[in-house]
Amino acid sequence: MYTLKNASSLKGEIRIPGDKSISHRAVMFGAISKGDTKITHFLNGADCLSTISCFRKLGVEIEQFDDGGNVDPNGQNVIVHGNGLHGLDYPTEVLYTGNSGTTTRLISGILSAQKFYSVVNGDDSIRKRPMKRIITPLTMMGADIVSQQGNDCCPLCFRGKPLHGISYESPVASAQVKSAILLAGLYADSETRVTEPTVSRNHTELMLKAFGADVLSENTTAIIKPCDELHATQICVPGDISSAAYFLVAASILPGSEVLIQNVGINETRDGILTVLRSMGADITEVNRNDNAEPSADLLVKYAPLHGVTVEGDVIPKLIDEIPVLAVAASLAQGTTVIRDAAELKVKESDRIESVTKMLRCFGVDVTPTEDGMIIQGQEALSFAAESPIESYKDHRIAMSAAVAALACKEEVPIDDFSCVDISFPTFQTLINALTQ
Repeated sequence: MYTLKNASSLKGEIRIPGDKSISHRAVMFGAISKGDTKITHFLNGADCLSTISCFRKLGVEIEQFDDGGNVDPNGQNVIVHGNGLHGLDYPTEVLYTGNSGTTTRLISGILSAQKFYSVVNGDDSIRKRPMKRIITPLTMMGADIVSQQGNDCCPLCFRGKPLHGISYESPVASAQVKSAILLAGLYADSETRVTEPTVSRNHTELMLKAFGADVLSENTTAIIKPCDELHATQICVPGDISSAAYFLVAASILPGSEVLIQNVGINETRDGILTVLRSMGADITEVNRNDNAEPSADLLVKYAPLHGVTVEGDVIPKLIDEIPVLAVAASLAQGTTVIRDAAELKVKESDRIESVTKMLRCFGVDVTPTEDGMIIQGQEALSFAAESPIESYKDHRIAMSAAVAALACKEEVPIDDFSCVDISFPTFQTLINALTQ
């Protein structure tokens, strides 16, 4: 249980944890490369630790260190001693991915091509999340994948087979689906192409290039050629914009706030939250921009009155994970906010259309769920009148979004199962406390 009180404002400078998507990929790609991949500012959250655990079970030596160079299981500096593209070992136990959809789906592309049998399983949430979206294209490539329960969900059993390249039209814009196919394409006998309805986040394409893969993008199509070997590199992980989003919204809705968030990744396939908040009237300035392959900047956010907008179309894949906290911003914006084209919310760690709706209603917000989003009527203030704590559904993004709403609420707000935030943001409470002192 986590109880929050109203905060008059947020002030200060913070550094947020490393990007979850990039941290996952750095470990995975380093594991199947030749040489030692060095990762700094790695996100030491539960999801990314699941990725490390799985690749250790596949015979990859992975070390973690603190900033002083001392061995530390919680260290943000990681060295992955790669086994090469064809050097993974047969796992003697189930590859347990915990709550991580990224680990589950991306590792499936790699396991499909190995010369051994393996099983992937996760927690209760993962065992309900749809895996047919990767099973279908990977099977088209020649993979032998069986859903143990026959429901197209985990546990998944893999019997590694030779793969061939395909041209796949994905029905969803999903970086996890695209990445699983591209990773399998490394092992295929010919070129592999993935075309999406709109472009999803492109961390896989950018990072595979850094490891030496022949990958390129043409409009909404990603193309990869078979690879003999990947080669280790150094990865500096920028701050996660999904984590920054909670502070961007909190500072925008609390009068008198001014927060500098350092070193935030602003990849153009991930910056939808900046686009939409600015369209709502938010005061967000980029400072010290760094245009590397994964661009980053310090973000200075100040309180500003917000107004409702319509959020739909191509911007949705760029902010799908930030919609729960964006909904909190909408609840305190003048006018109506409409969110459309976001049916993907239904198959996240919780059904986020349902869970966001229930969470906002606990604060007295007039919100109407729809098949692919929600309609939110903005109001001047939030008030907590529920008889029981807010249910997080053990979904880290619902828990943290509820916490942001609580900061703007005049009553104390209890949130249940708040430990789930450790999945992506283990220092969340510490940073909230630092900014509200």
